[in-house]
Amino acid sequence: MAERPSLNRRSLIAISGAFLMTPHTLRAEEAGVVRRNISSFVLHNWRDHFDRLGKGIIISDTVTKVLQHWTEDEEMRIYPTSVPLTDELTKRGYTEVVEKRENPGWAPTPSMRERNPEWPAYVPGGDPSNPLGTRALYLSWQYYRIHGTQDTRKIGRRSSNGCIGLYNEHIEEVFDRTPVGTQVKLI
Repeated sequence: MAERPSLNRRSLIAISGAFLMTPHTLRAEEAGVVRRNISSFVLHNWRDHFDRLGKGIIISDTVTKVLQHWTEDEEMRIYPTSVPLTDELTKRGYTEVVEKRENPGWAPTPSMRERNPEWPAYVPGGDPSNPLGTRALYLSWQYYRIHGTQDTRKIGRRSSNGCIGLYNEHIEEVFDRTPVGTQVKLI
């Protein structure tokens, strides 16, 4: 007489999971749609936001946490970003790059000091605890920057106090390709 295979907890969970996923998988295949590793961001066309390319354009999407950068010769690159913690800290609209700094020093804004009185009054450039990383693009809005970060865990998250953060190697690339006067839009 043949012995019946026994069901243990692991095999029961595997069978249940396969059973529950089958209708979804079949519906997707029937519709001709197969979804694998779909990105959550939407690419923007600079012409939908600006009349001319000028010295270049940066569009930072705070919802999808992506920065798109076009140079004046229309070369476009995409970078993952960190974005402000809350909508109250998020400024949206048109601005431009008014200054560029390598290894910028950092001082918390008055509202940051109010929320976090334990923070230092100033952190020099090059200090590993400096939240601006290795480069910063200063925008025409006071206190707002597009900058690097020493803390790579912040990228792809709501983690800043208002600025747009990039990996240091990415901000260095954007910094080198971005002249003062580059148009910026945060959406």
